[in-house]
Amino acid sequence: MMERVVEVVNELGLHARAAARLVQTAKQFRSDVVLRVGAREARARSILGVLLLGAGQGSRLTVRCFGEDEHAAITAICELVETRFGEDA
Repeated sequence: MMERVVEVVNELGLHARAAARLVQTAKQFRSDVVLRVGAREARARSILGVLLLGAGQGSRLTVRCFGEDEHAAITAICELVETRFGEDA
């Protein structure tokens, strides 16, 4: 199991397009990926769950990965968040 905390830095937070990118990224790996913001948790493969986290700009997102490719999965997901989900703002 690996765990990292990243800050959501993009202006709109974890909105629909960003959440879709995160879900697509999580689905590329065999590992289970669980996200947490405060007391709320969601599996990263669930678009609804990710959106319901309500992670706005400045939120601390805990990413936990379990599985054979957990290192690659956590690296890719954290990089996606840290680079603003590929958005300019």
